[in-house]
Amino acid sequence: MSLSFYYGEECQHCHVMLPLVDKLIAEGFVIEKFETWHNEDNAEQLIKADRGLCGGVPFMINTDSHQFICGATDEKTLRAWASGEKVD
Repeated sequence: MSLSFYYGEECQHCHVMLPLVDKLIAEGFVIEKFETWHNEDNAEQLIKADRGLCGGVPFMINTDSHQFICGATDEKTLRAWASGEKVD
């Protein structure tokens, strides 16, 4: 399963999500984190991954289930996304 979390260093919504993402990583989920506001390569990767779905960060995508999350969310939704379950 390929899980990616795109965030901006100074993004307030991203800072809400970072501890939740780190919690899932500590539990064994493999989630790649990409800072996009100060890393040009990651910013270009975000554009390709986003494909016009969200247009900003935080952006999370599960490339296996094709589920994505735009913006901040709760832990339950984040867990569903990471597990490949359908998210609204």
